[in-house]
Amino acid sequence: MMALNSEFIGMQTSIIDSSNKSLVGMSGKITYETKSTFTISTNVGSKVIPKQHNSWKFANDQVINGDLIAKRPEDRIKVKA
Repeated sequence: MMALNSEFIGMQTSIIDSSNKSLVGMSGKITYETKSTFTISTNVGSKVIPKQHNSWKFANDQVINGDLIAKRPEDRIKVKA
């Protein structure tokens, strides 16, 4: 099981629910992460997607609410799981 303090760069992901319905179904590999966004390499190029207001499904079939991981990567990784 993936913890909320995991490293996400390099992982495959897809958006399964979003307040922006045009993002639902978008998938790709996470190439960069900031406090508020993931940059995803998709079939049509790189897309910068907000973490918040999206539900992210990862390759291990775990679903994580983006509101829970909307922190700077270095701060999130320091938090005990």
